[in-house]
Amino acid sequence: MKLERLHSWQVSPAEALGIQQRLAAQVSKNSEVIIPHLIAGVDIAVGKGQGMAKAAVVVLNYPGLRVVETKVVQGRLDFPYIPGLLSFREAPLTLAACEKLTVTPDLILVDGQGVAHPRRFGLASHLGLFLNTPTIGCAKSRLCGSHEGLGVEPGSYAEVVDRGEIIGVALRTKLGVKPIYVSIGYKIDLQAAVYWVMKCCHGYRLPEPTRLAHLAAGGNLKLERDMMGTEAGYQKSFFE
Repeated sequence: MKLERLHSWQVSPAEALGIQQRLAAQVSKNSEVIIPHLIAGVDIAVGKGQGMAKAAVVVLNYPGLRVVETKVVQGRLDFPYIPGLLSFREAPLTLAACEKLTVTPDLILVDGQGVAHPRRFGLASHLGLFLNTPTIGCAKSRLCGSHEGLGVEPGSYAEVVDRGEIIGVALRTKLGVKPIYVSIGYKIDLQAAVYWVMKCCHGYRLPEPTRLAHLAAGGNLKLERDMMGTEAGYQKSFFE
């Protein structure tokens, strides 16, 4: 995949905050997703020491949701852990993995926030701008805002509101499990984001693209012969 070089990653926390505020205005909330043929998921796993991590991108076909390609990149996290600025810590390694792809996904699901962020510019939006590709934030927890209760059935959701603005939804993807938090990343609207996340859920809490990316980043994804008929896999855990 090709990247848009929007700014340097060698910045201070104060500079990072300013970049978020500037780029938030460039986030498109109009859906450009019709019927995606390739849907990717991205996630990152942090090791036990030395600030090392592995970022993974897994590309699936649609509607079959079978693995087409996977890339994993290991490297050092240079930016400090600061809530609200996690994209400056995680995006460089994630983009390095995406840059190695030989196919170009039509949609990317991100294990992180999109506009459901205090400055409306989380990891999913940041990646979307750099990759110029529609993205959806699929976070496991809520960063800001609040919501009412939601139904127990899969597909039930409640709007997440922050300072009077709807910034995402709490979405029930499986009966009896906690919701995930879905928000606009880039080049998609909220209704379409919820639709495609549900289309990618196959009996798990997490949608299949980010679920497999999580396994790949942790070194636990075995790809037998799904990847273009070639044996591939990650059988040793990154955390061992």
